[in-house]
Amino acid sequence: MSSRKYSKELVDGPNQAASRSMLRGVGFTTEDFSKPFVGIASTGAKVTPCNMHLNKLSEIVESSVNSSHGKGVLFNTITVSDGISMGTQGMKYSLVSREVIADSIETVVGCLGYDGLITIGGCDKNMPGCLIGMARLNRPSIFIYGGSIKPSKENTDYVTVSEKVGEFSKGNISQKELIHFEEISVEGPGSCGGMYTANTMASAIEALGMSLPGSSSQDATSASKEQDCVDAGKAIMNLLKDDIKPSDIMTKEAFENAITIVIALGGSTNAVLHLLAMAHSIGVELSLNDFTRIGKNTPVLADLKPFGSHYMSALNANGGIQPLMKILLEKGLLNGNCITVTGKTLKENLKDVKPYKNNEIIKSFDNPIKGDSHLRILYGNLADEGAVAKITGKEGTSFEGKAKVFNSEEEGVDAILNDKIKEGDVVVIRYEGPKGGPGMREMLKPTSAIMGLGLGDKVAFITDGRFSGGTHGFVVGHISPEAADGGPLALVEDGDLILIDAKNDQLTLKVDDNEMEKRRLSWQSPIKTPKKGVLSKYAKSVGSASLGAITD
Repeated sequence: MSSRKYSKELVDGPNQAASRSMLRGVGFTTEDFSKPFVGIASTGAKVTPCNMHLNKLSEIVESSVNSSHGKGVLFNTITVSDGISMGTQGMKYSLVSREVIADSIETVVGCLGYDGLITIGGCDKNMPGCLIGMARLNRPSIFIYGGSIKPSKENTDYVTVSEKVGEFSKGNISQKELIHFEEISVEGPGSCGGMYTANTMASAIEALGMSLPGSSSQDATSASKEQDCVDAGKAIMNLLKDDIKPSDIMTKEAFENAITIVIALGGSTNAVLHLLAMAHSIGVELSLNDFTRIGKNTPVLADLKPFGSHYMSALNANGGIQPLMKILLEKGLLNGNCITVTGKTLKENLKDVKPYKNNEIIKSFDNPIKGDSHLRILYGNLADEGAVAKITGKEGTSFEGKAKVFNSEEEGVDAILNDKIKEGDVVVIRYEGPKGGPGMREMLKPTSAIMGLGLGDKVAFITDGRFSGGTHGFVVGHISPEAADGGPLALVEDGDLILIDAKNDQLTLKVDDNEMEKRRLSWQSPIKTPKKGVLSKYAKSVGSASLGAITD
């Protein structure tokens, strides 16, 4: 099959003279018209440290494609910042941006006849957005991760600052100390440095086979990250030559590999949401039950933030995720026959990878952080369609307490910071799901406040919203059906007993059926969905979190 499957329609023959004329205006030469066109989608922007350097990386990619006998064409799509908007109404746009990014990449590439695609992402939603766009287009494609930020000299980061807010509200630190941590903890560029959502998704995408080996762990400002961009040109031309498309790479087995890596690394609950959506976009049947099945046999091995001690930069210095993948392959937990963007199988990519020098960051199978998955898919009368918990075992595996109910994140944060949450409480924040928010805000602000107040192992937190990868503690999110749909979460009242059982994967509201039916008959939704604009469109089209909060 011609590697110019799409561009030839755009520029070949006398009838396309006007199209060629426009392209000459942006620098195309006569020779370029006979080369494969490769779209290079950058999420670069100065709105966040995660993405501030990506346009420079995209220029390296462009040069690499051009020197590999292709024609690289740069374009941009948007990014927002979870970290900046956290705890505000702006956070409602975060998950929405995943769809905007996917739609915009599909739109540009579909319109302009690019034969191949390279995308470069940094902040959380960029990555699944890029992959969803790639999957829909199904043209030879590579994802490049922008890389991690390094921790401060005092070993702090963005999540540290979030938790210091809780310490300040308790009176444990002064405002001067709080501002000190604010000033030193984020020195860009690069994505948040722990095993939060950005690094989780980068690792999942590398394990999926859609990034070149090593891409997920490299520091944002490093020679190895620049080399990752240089290598992409030759790699995309090889994919074009052999017509290797995302559908050849993003198979069910490859998604199972990605899930395995997420668990072994102790990754973010957002990976559940995004992997489900990515699988849907390529036509692979993936469900919440796949996470449970794989989690039974996969230990958590990585001592990484937020619940561990190390940052991604330390893991990168120790070899990145490739040695971990080789360990898992040798244990029979990865499928080595999956094809990757190198054109080789995962097993072939890992053949010459050397083991870690020690087990300081990645523990041995004999001494895991947790013997099975920290990502627990819970069901019960509060979550008929499922919920996602992130429980490492440090918090225990079971919690029963009385509900303290709030109808928005702001109400919950106010109660936490004003000492209204006590030991034994189950904080319930609802109407923050995909439709109810709309936009399914991340609950880092309330969970960080809980940790900063020293209540991390003394209270539980449940929501139909979701969590930042920086969240830790006894937390359950993605509760489906969500409160806005009249799910059982909408019927919880202050003082109700709630049991979270992470051993038996149960989420139970201890209220009898007759009382629940009585409440249901009198329930009225308190939320007001926006009448127009992107949030309105999103609320009308988005599906359940249990299916990945997909919009198509």
